[in-house]
Amino acid sequence: MADDKKSQKHKTAMEKQKVSVDSSIEAASLERGVSILLTGNGKGKSSSAFGMVIRSLGYGYKVGIIQFIKGEQLSGEEIFIREQHPEIDFYQMGTGFTWDTQDRSGDIAAAEKTWVEASRMLQDKSLHLVILDELTYMLAYDYLDEAMIIDAIKNRPSEQSVVVTGRGGGSAIREVCDTVSEVQDKKHAFAAGVKARKGVDF
Repeated sequence: MADDKKSQKHKTAMEKQKVSVDSSIEAASLERGVSILLTGNGKGKSSSAFGMVIRSLGYGYKVGIIQFIKGEQLSGEEIFIREQHPEIDFYQMGTGFTWDTQDRSGDIAAAEKTWVEASRMLQDKSLHLVILDELTYMLAYDYLDEAMIIDAIKNRPSEQSVVVTGRGGGSAIREVCDTVSEVQDKKHAFAAGVKARKGVDF
């Protein structure tokens, strides 16, 4: 008897949820690319973006990827892209982390050179998805002009989606993006002295 009541309660709740979900789907009538910001102090922002890369490739779409701040060590995603998917438009700033370079003028010059490639991708109608990995740091450190970046995201081709990742970056980038997700840092193995894991962290 108790199981019957539980089953009926579950059925009623799911029916109510289905009505809500169906209503939301019906209300979403616009067909266009979206801008997504993945931010916050937690782990998984770039990983989420690369998940969308795989999703787009699964449908046969063209993808462009810009990585602004990465270490000099190869990452699994870079190896995979260069060896398995050379058709991806892929560009790295290549200077490593700012705390390694300790060269502001050099980092700004590299960022400006990298933005030329990013701007090109954001004007390319053939690209279904563009990833701007760690772009927020370019804003936080004032390496690139904020208005220029916001304008490029707003005026990209209507069918193109763009994903921006990284901590911080200010309020303007949050306002211009259609979807903003913040990854919280509740606990991290590195803080307990556990080394970064190949295939998981890089």
